[in-house]
Order: sequence, then structure tokens, then C-alpha cells
Amino acid sequence: MSNNDDWLRRSQAAVWHPCTQMRHHADSAAPGYLPLIPIARGEGAWLYDFDGRRFLDGISSWWTNLFGHANPRINAALHQQLDTLEHAMLAGFTHPPVVELSERLAALTDHSLGHAFYASDGASATEIALKMSFHYWRNAGRPQKSEFLCLAGSYHGETVGALAVTDVALFKEAYAPLVRHAAHVLPSPDARLATPDEAPAAVARRAATALAEHLARHGERTAALILEPLVQGAAGMVMYDPEYLRQARALCDAHAVHLICDEIAVGFGRTGTFFAHEQAGIRPDLLCLSKGISGGYLPLSVVLCSDAIYAAFLDDSVARAFLHSHSYTGNPLACRAALATLDIFEQDQILATNQGKAQAIATALAPLAAHPQVSHLRQRGMIAAFDVRTDDPHFSRRFYRAALAREALLRPIGNTVYLMPPYIVSTAEIDHLAQAAYGALTEALAGR
Repeated sequence: MSNNDDWLRRSQAAVWHPCTQMRHHADSAAPGYLPLIPIARGEGAWLYDFDGRRFLDGISSWWTNLFGHANPRINAALHQQLDTLEHAMLAGFTHPPVVELSERLAALTDHSLGHAFYASDGASATEIALKMSFHYWRNAGRPQKSEFLCLAGSYHGETVGALAVTDVALFKEAYAPLVRHAAHVLPSPDARLATPDEAPAAVARRAATALAEHLARHGERTAALILEPLVQGAAGMVMYDPEYLRQARALCDAHAVHLICDEIAVGFGRTGTFFAHEQAGIRPDLLCLSKGISGGYLPLSVVLCSDAIYAAFLDDSVARAFLHSHSYTGNPLACRAALATLDIFEQDQILATNQGKAQAIATALAPLAAHPQVSHLRQRGMIAAFDVRTDDPHFSRRFYRAALAREALLRPIGNTVYLMPPYIVSTAEIDHLAQAAYGALTEALAGR
């Protein structure tokens, strides 16, 4: 009997796994079979099962892991924090890790976003930002500004409020009756929509024109525009030109509309700059962060807001306060992991180092551009993706299985294959991921 078997049996009997049709785990002979992999340990960019097989984590464990599994520096910081304080409620109390993290995050925005409100996951950060914007306009005497805008293909989480600004049918349709006042969906500046003689910036300007037209008609009722800067992750790694962010910022300013940047997936260096919105030379009014903020160690999210928004809640009246809360808000262990993550960024000059690694990814994936069924090979910093032309409804799971057989964790989004490895990945490991991707593509398209 495999060392994995007992853990597989127990997990399937007791655990309801996320983002999964559990029946796909049951029949290994079915074309839609999705293997369930018990993980015994992690080291660097690799995950290991109980039989000693290993898998190169090419998607950073759902975009969370930045500096590898069991990173000794983050481990040491957590060990030290464990001996001091594991948790204390943040309502009426404070502690060094949350203060230090808030100060450092504010400094990373040049103090334009000077206050941090904490939660535990990305969807919660979205909920906080939406509520904060809505409540701000109420406190400012403009309660009619209660509507939200989002982009086609947008994904901002799966709680009921976040679903209102999510435009991915797979996540949204089942719960449509629960979603009140769904956001108005605007055209995406997706660079793939460019005509043969068009540059990505032209697509961005065209999408911005649609935003301008909407705000000209409905700006007085619009509270905020929420978007994923430069890369729309769950839509299939949709990438677009920074020009859209520049124009969106100007239009939001002109119509007194908040700009919410959801950098839950794309922040912390994923796109080449620490925050993706920096490539447009702008700052949002509200910034949502999660995933990589703790280096992939512990659940943590935060919304950074401008001083103007914060000031609108200061009053003797409790009704004007922002009373949103989570039990583990600002957890000291999670904040300490985040501080250790920021230390690594500073001490190891990660953004500069990643420039070379991004080029290595581009070089390793370049042969795929010539594949007859591959289109739109694209990259933004440490995120690379390509689309596969196939009508096979089981392509993504066939590819996933084939990649696992080649010691690579690569999980497509529909027909889009992407790489988003941890920043500690070596050139040899990048080559391994690219070779595994090519081999898995060949096998998956053969229908095996």
C-alpha cells in the first residue's frame, strides 16, 4: 500500500476541498479525474508527498508563496513571535507586529495610504473596501453614491459582497439571487482584444472611453471602481496596459469616485514592481492586499486607505465609525510573518533579482510561441501565461495530471496555462517548469 493511501482515504471521507467538484477526485479512469495529492512537507520551491514524489510549485500554492516552503528566515521570525504573543484582539488593544507592519506598508505607498484595516483573506478585504467606500459617501453627506463598477472578467472573491463585483460566471451564477445591487460591468482593457494593427495601449484607451461614458451618465451615483491592476487573475491571467490605470485614476478624480485596487494576487512584486499600480504612476484610494503578504505562511489581508477616507469616520457618533470586525484581525503571528517577508524584499533586493528571473521565464517559454495550438503567450513580471486552442472540456485536468507526472504543479484556468513560481526559483527549476509545461501540453492535447 502506498504511504499516501491512508491520507487520501481520510481526506476524501472528511474534507470538503475548495474550488473542486469532489466527484472529480473519485474515479481515476475518468477523463475529468483530478488527483488529490497528500503533501507531507515542503522545501524551497518543492512539495513532497508521503511516497517521496516531489512537485515543483509552479503556481506558488495559489499565488501565495513568495520565498519558498519552510523558509528558514520566516520560520525563525515566527518561532520568536510564538514565545512572545500568539494573539490578542485588536479591538481596544494593539501590539508591535501590527503597528510595525502598518507603518511599513504605509511607507511603501509614500504614506499616501496611511491607515491599515486588517482581516484574514482576500474576499474579506474586498468586503471591507466596498463597505468603506459606501460608508464614506454616507458620512460625507452623499448617500446616493452607492453603486460600484468592475471590469469584465473581474474576480474579487466569493463572499456575497465580493460576488457583486465579480464577473466570472462559474463563481457567481449559482448565488445570483443572494447578490444585491450587482456592480455595473465595464469592458476589460484585455490586450488580447487588440486588432492586428493595434497596440495594447489603444485597447486600454478604448476601454477607458467606456468608463468615461458611464461616469458621465452615472458618476453622481457611483461610489467606486474596483479593478485588478495589470493582470486579471481568475479571468485567465488577462493582462493589460498601464494606460488604463492612468485614465481610470483621472476619471475617478473628475467624478469623485473611489478607485479600489485589488492587488491581492498581483501585489508584492508579482508584476515586476512592488505594487502593480506603481507602473502607471498612480495611487488608489483603497488598496486590497493578501496572499503573498505573509509570504504564503498564514491567512492575512489588509485594506490600506487614504487619510481622507479615514478622517470621514472620525466622530463622536458610533454610527459614523467603521464597525467591521474579524476575530483574528491583525493576528501577531501573521503580521510577524509579513514583516519577515518585507525584510527579505529589502535585504535581498528581490525586485532587482526578479528582473533576471522574469527574463529566464520568457526565454524558457519562448519555444511555446511556435506551437500551432498556443496563442497569446504573454508575461508581466513573474507571471507568464498562454492560451491553448482546444475544444476538449477536460483539457485543464488532463494537463494538470500530465504536469504532475513530470514533477510540476501547474493548474490551468480553463484553457489558459500559467506560471507564477516562488521568487526563490532557480534557472534550472524555471527550465524544468517550461519543459514540463511543453510535455504536458503535448500529452493533454493527445487526449490521454
